[in-house]
Amino acid sequence: MNLRPRRAEEPEINLIPLIDVLLVLVVFFLMSTTFVIEGRVRLRLPEVGLVPTARPADATLSITVSSTGSYRVNDRELINGSAETLRTAIQRVAGTNRNQIVTLRADARATHQAVITAMDVLGRLGYREIQIATIHSGDSAAGAAAAPRP
Repeated sequence: MNLRPRRAEEPEINLIPLIDVLLVLVVFFLMSTTFVIEGRVRLRLPEVGLVPTARPADATLSITVSSTGSYRVNDRELINGSAETLRTAIQRVAGTNRNQIVTLRADARATHQAVITAMDVLGRLGYREIQIATIHSGDSAAGAAAAPRP
């Protein structure tokens, strides 16, 4: 019989399989992650000033969209609400000047499509600066309509 004490084996943790698994995970996450930023839309948000800036009346082109979807160009009613009629009226009023500022006023009950149609016509004509007129919430008392500010 063998009565000599056995040598105690030291338990050891083998780190090589753990490192292999971690490296595989790192490679997987690196390959599955996209580092390219998809196309971002650049927005210039509007700012409201306390004092409106004074501009000559002839320097701006004003387009108004009513609640029924009809258009007014510089306070002149158009015969119908089509995009072609709006395009013709803008070309008559503005001529070839595409650098002037356009103020777009829309009734709160106007459809989104009517406003987008006006913006689309302006964009196709080459206008790059469009102001959307708003009113301050304190300007209209008890639901009374107030004149929009550019």
